[in-house]
Amino acid sequence: MTDAKRSCWIGAAALLTVISMAAPVRAQSATAELRETAHVERQTPAWAMDRVIYEVNVRQYTPEGTFDAFRTHLPRLQEMGVGILWLMPIHPIGEEKRNGTLGSYYAATDYTAVNPEFGTLEDLRELVDEAHARGMFVILDWVANHTAWDHRWTREHPDWFVRGEDGGFKPPIPEWGDVIDLDFDSAAMRDAMIQAMKFWVAEVGVDGYRCDYAQGVPMEFWKRARAELSAIKPVFLLAEAEGPEYFEAFDATYGWGFNTTAMVVSRGEKSAEDLRQWFDADRAAHGPDRPRMWFTTNHDENSWHGTVQERYGDAAEAFAVLSLTLEGIPLIYTGQEVGLDRRLLFFDKDEVDWRPDPIGRIYQRLTRLKRDNPALWHGELGGTQRWLETSQGNVGFGFVRENGEHAVIVIANLSSEPSELGFETVGLEGEYRSAMTGKSIHIDGAYNVNLPAWGWKVLAR
Repeated sequence: MTDAKRSCWIGAAALLTVISMAAPVRAQSATAELRETAHVERQTPAWAMDRVIYEVNVRQYTPEGTFDAFRTHLPRLQEMGVGILWLMPIHPIGEEKRNGTLGSYYAATDYTAVNPEFGTLEDLRELVDEAHARGMFVILDWVANHTAWDHRWTREHPDWFVRGEDGGFKPPIPEWGDVIDLDFDSAAMRDAMIQAMKFWVAEVGVDGYRCDYAQGVPMEFWKRARAELSAIKPVFLLAEAEGPEYFEAFDATYGWGFNTTAMVVSRGEKSAEDLRQWFDADRAAHGPDRPRMWFTTNHDENSWHGTVQERYGDAAEAFAVLSLTLEGIPLIYTGQEVGLDRRLLFFDKDEVDWRPDPIGRIYQRLTRLKRDNPALWHGELGGTQRWLETSQGNVGFGFVRENGEHAVIVIANLSSEPSELGFETVGLEGEYRSAMTGKSIHIDGAYNVNLPAWGWKVLAR
């Protein structure tokens, strides 16, 4: 790719249903000041359109749990083809009503400070600088909806928080007992929040944000934040939310529907055809050039709902492959590339076992294919996707993504039994190479293949 072309804790899908009932999304017309802000049209940085997002759990990544220790993994991640590093919240963590011994990353006490457990501000700058030098970009996890009970604003600006019936601070929902709700009716609070977001972009060089529980914050705030951040430099914003309306401010949104539908298919309760129908409905709702983020795990899923092995069983590898190749942005979570097979503690120290695992070869090959083959890019520069017709639609799942002379064919047996599958490939004839073995494969107008249970193939030209 040329340079010119490049130019919470529990926030997962199951819980967001509960959240939306217990704590409705804030009204979009909360204040006149929000609506009066001038906005710029969202423009996704070209460098984000061929990238895989990698979520970094700094605390659990190394025995030290520091920025400096994590930096030693940058060469490996670069070699793997990672493009965007998402750092889980890096701010100091509250002590009042803390969960566990170390607390939740999503309970911040200061939006413009670094958690001393991770290192210093200069350590973070050095991490960002080295990532940039290696061709990677860095986004921070931003928790705008709530703070820790002992955030400095509770002392300096107590009027910036929502109050309960007793007049005191209150959690956004009762289950979130270690954080308190910010009041977005406060213009001063909004100003301070945006200034804090601008600080990390202007002073540290970060390239954007993953915005925690984005649906809990007025859309007009996000549009204003987008405009002011973009005035500093092009940024990438990922919303922990679903819905086409979020693309007014964000470059990508969560794709929980893929995760939940795939899990049901892995249990044999739905078929490959059901997954195709879900994708068709999702694409119809969002329209073109609006990337969704696909994943089989993340920090919420791993810690609260189970490992990929627990949730997907023998189908885990097949759905990881689909998440890396379908039209959208793939996410890889800390340790997923070495077969992370246990639930990492969320409020206490835990560590990933960085032993080699065969799954690592799959992530490396497909992550690099995503980077190198324009058919797998997303957004305006990405390849178009269409399903491959098959008479075994209950178990056979196949699609092609094309971008000019480039094409990637992906087929999978989404069943627990070996299957002989046939796909129509008229118009795709020619020589392809296996993404995993490099072996040359000739494709005619029909492609027939025997695949084991949950087997798959990725072919590229």
